[in-house]
Amino acid sequence: MVELRDNVMRLTLKREVDESYDIVFGYEMFPQIAGNLRSSPIGSRYAIITDSNVGPLYAEGLEESLRSEGLKADTFSFEAGEENKTLDSCESLVRALVRSGYGRDSAILALGGGVVGDAAGFVAAVYNRGIPYVQIPTTVLAQADSSVGGKTAVDTEYGKNLIGAFKQPERVYIDVATLRTLPERQYRAGLAETIKHGVIQDADFFRYLEENMHIVLQRSPESSLHIAKNNCRIKGNVVEIDPHEKSLRRILNYGHTVGHALERLSGYELFHGEAVSIGMMVAGRISNELGYFPEEDLECQERLLTAAGLPTKIPPSMTDGSIIAASSSDKKAKDSRVRYVLPVSIGRMHDFDGEYAGYVDDKVVIEALRRTRQ
Repeated sequence: MVELRDNVMRLTLKREVDESYDIVFGYEMFPQIAGNLRSSPIGSRYAIITDSNVGPLYAEGLEESLRSEGLKADTFSFEAGEENKTLDSCESLVRALVRSGYGRDSAILALGGGVVGDAAGFVAAVYNRGIPYVQIPTTVLAQADSSVGGKTAVDTEYGKNLIGAFKQPERVYIDVATLRTLPERQYRAGLAETIKHGVIQDADFFRYLEENMHIVLQRSPESSLHIAKNNCRIKGNVVEIDPHEKSLRRILNYGHTVGHALERLSGYELFHGEAVSIGMMVAGRISNELGYFPEEDLECQERLLTAAGLPTKIPPSMTDGSIIAASSSDKKAKDSRVRYVLPVSIGRMHDFDGEYAGYVDDKVVIEALRRTRQ
């Protein structure tokens, strides 16, 4: 009830929201997805949002599966690439949805990698003040990380993912059959987040990757499903505890502070996973310099990243100053000061008194950058 005391009126708007959802794993899942949406609909019609890479491969098949179940569906696409994850692209998608008559009773299906998931999720968060959406990630990176947790965002000239919203999906479908068509470089780049999950919370999973990387690189359905389930388990455990990144969820940013800076400085020529791989080595060396992360564990991390075919050295064209400056504009900085997420061993992170991120002197960072160039 609204309360008025003197000249102050208070509106009490406390609420409890259940944003739980299922993550469904499988192989060649489009008929299952369509059947699920028919039996448990989340909208009166479905907008498949994809990009120019994934659309020609999978959009028609998904659209046909939906229509075979009597569901209304259309495909909306934008140009592929991190450089196109912008407000302009999202505005174009919104205009297309409006022109096609999509209203508040509609839903979005995000079909693609991390760029598509971020952009489509952001459109879902803002279109008509929010409509439901489903994640259907088609890359290792998206199946490991970005499709789970509800982070949606677009990039600006000032930094990556600076404009966004938390918008949890209604469901996530991990169809590992879509990994067959990934280019080799993109497949390997996606493994960075998988290795990161082992470092931040699961030493046993890290050891599995060490012992089976040659099998992982063959993309068998069995190994792909095993990796996807473990990635979602690890990230899901963290997100359940800290859905809005107030504390523990920050460990998921391991390697991302410098990684995002490198990605941006490269003009997105570096894939996200490649940049995160290098960023993990920088953060690992920072932690090693501070006496937290043993040299043996640092070497294990580098060997596994190398075995996955990921880069571990900073490109010579990027100066220390430019990397530090770009890092300071990252959305995870606080009071314009950079905070780093640091490991203390394979499978365990420094808690920084519950903050899970700490400030580091620039001299330590510069030394870690120097060591990551050798």
